[in-house]
Amino acid sequence: MARRQAQAQETTARQAKLAALRAQEARKRRQMMVTMGAIGLVLVVIVAFIIAKAVSGGSGPAASGKNGKVVSAVTSIPQRVFDKVGTGALPKQVAPQHVPPGHALASSGKPEVLYVGAEYCPYCATERWPVVAALSRFGTFHDLGTTRSSSTDAYPNTATLSFHGASYDSKYLNFQGFETSDRQQAPLDSLPPAAQKAFRTLDAPPFQPAPGGSIPFIDFAGKYMIVGASYDPQVLQGKNHLQIAQAMHDPSSDIAQGADATANMITAMVCTLTNQQPAKVCNSSGVQAAATKFLGGS
Repeated sequence: MARRQAQAQETTARQAKLAALRAQEARKRRQMMVTMGAIGLVLVVIVAFIIAKAVSGGSGPAASGKNGKVVSAVTSIPQRVFDKVGTGALPKQVAPQHVPPGHALASSGKPEVLYVGAEYCPYCATERWPVVAALSRFGTFHDLGTTRSSSTDAYPNTATLSFHGASYDSKYLNFQGFETSDRQQAPLDSLPPAAQKAFRTLDAPPFQPAPGGSIPFIDFAGKYMIVGASYDPQVLQGKNHLQIAQAMHDPSSDIAQGADATANMITAMVCTLTNQQPAKVCNSSGVQAAATKFLGGS
């Protein structure tokens, strides 16, 4: 009798121990499932983030969807819009300066357009829009940025593009764009020797009023140059980047009457450097009108 009772107690103890082990294993499995679920959720979030970044084209201002729309708009203005604007609201007095012989600017066997400006400068902000629109008729910009002029200068916070970190491809010409300071006037781009020489020589007396060094400075292969803004910066005030770019598609807008007309003038200058190529652009009515009014038909 005593032996059976002992065996029964031993069996009961083994069953209790087994039950405890099973309960412990169940708790471990539940904890593991919770942990794996949490890890899975984190992985889903990470994958979704990576996919979203890939779809948007990367990180940083130059890759944002808004900036993409801005650049696409300003670089794809139809020729019919340029033709309808013609010389717009530009007075003849904004005609570019002729550069005396002996200052030719070229690289890789092609004429070169040199831009020197700064992101804080409101007049540079104004002139970049037509520069990009005009040169996009001859080639392709890459990695254009967007910025605003200084909040403490004239025409504060003017929405604009930036050439800092950008590049340009064209079979007709080369372009170098330098932003020497950011919008807080901290140093940004440094000019290489040839660009520095052109800037110091032509943006100074006797070619420019003392003390010289005004920006924006644009040298068209040592044949023409523009110093300052060609149209009224006021027309850009209160507008964001996309509003400006879209207004350049409306020939009746004040922005198009200034920026698109300036783009026609710049295009006419570039056509004198490319032997009037591409013909479809250089022979267009808007460019021909600008050539007659601002370049004397050259």
